[in-house]
Amino acid sequence: MPTDAWAATRPLSEDFTTPVADRWFEDYTEGDVRTYGTIALSEEEIVAFARDYDPQRIHTDPAWAATGPFQGLIASGIQTIGVFMRLYADHYLTHCGSLASPGVDEVRWTRPVRPGDELRLRVETLRTRPSRSKPDRGLVVTLAELFNQDDELVLSQKVMNLVAVRPAR
Repeated sequence: MPTDAWAATRPLSEDFTTPVADRWFEDYTEGDVRTYGTIALSEEEIVAFARDYDPQRIHTDPAWAATGPFQGLIASGIQTIGVFMRLYADHYLTHCGSLASPGVDEVRWTRPVRPGDELRLRVETLRTRPSRSKPDRGLVVTLAELFNQDDELVLSQKVMNLVAVRPAR
C-alpha cells in the first residue's frame, strides 16, 4: 500500500511525552503511530555481515548478484531485522522498563534492501495488556515496519515486549 494511503488511515502521533530512558508500560497507547530513522547500509556492510552470518552469493558476491534473481546485491533479511532492532531499541523500546520479548510474529521481507537504501522505522502500538499473573508488567504488541527512501515497505513484523509498569514513587 502506498505510504500516503497508509498515513491517511493511521495518523502519526507526536513522539512520547516521556523520554526513552524513563518510559514504562503506561506510556504505550494503543493506536499510536510513530516514525523514526534513518539508517543506510553500504555495500561493504552488507557483504561483511553476510560473510559472517548469511553467506549466500546474493549477499556476498556483487558480480554474481548482478546476474542473480535480484539483479544486484541485497542485504540479508537478518541484517534488515538488525537495522529494525537498532531503530526500535534507540527510539521506541523503553531503556529502563524493557524486560524481555516472548516473540515476533508475521515477519515479512516484502522488498529487497540494496546498498545505499535509507531505512526508517514506523511503529504502531497495536495492543497493550497488563499481565494477569505479574502486576509489575504488561505486554505491548507493536506492528513494526521498515520503509526505504522511496516509501516502499521492506520489512514488517508484529513484535511483543514485556514492559515494566512505572514504579511507585
